[in-house]
Amino acid sequence: MQRLLYVLVVAALLVIPNEASAADLLGVNVDRSRIETELGHKFSFRTTIANHGPTAATGYVAHLNVLSYDRGVYVDPEDWSSERTRYLHPIPAGGTATITWKMQAVNAGHFAVYVAAVPQLGSAGRPTTGPAIAVTVADRTTLNSGGILPLALGVPALLAAAWLGVGMRRRRSSSPAHPS
Repeated sequence: MQRLLYVLVVAALLVIPNEASAADLLGVNVDRSRIETELGHKFSFRTTIANHGPTAATGYVAHLNVLSYDRGVYVDPEDWSSERTRYLHPIPAGGTATITWKMQAVNAGHFAVYVAAVPQLGSAGRPTTGPAIAVTVADRTTLNSGGILPLALGVPALLAAAWLGVGMRRRRSSSPAHPS
């Protein structure tokens, strides 16, 4: 019985590294750890996927995701980036692939943005996820949103000037003439 248990443990130890090794051979890194921006602004960052294995890494897809650290904030990652999935060309042994991700901040708050390299359907292996980038998006508080301030102030001022002008004409026309 002990001998059977020993054989099973040794067999399990031989199998587990082989399953994990494919994912461990890829590394996903980003060019920054923090991004601070304002609501509506565009920003970008780069991901480098490195193949530390002895053979080319083929059949991988890089996928971008966004999550909110703030409760109650709904995040639709497709609003943040229209290109969230990239099909990677084979990465040679010891080589890298660099991807530039372009995004737009569509929610105010605190977010995590991360990229995972995922084997394509039919390939064995688990996703390799890079470090999360902490993204802080400030709510844009502007007095002149979209250039409306001159119009918002100008129209009432113009109406007030016209009203005063009409009032002054009426006073002049209704006051009696003074003989000289």
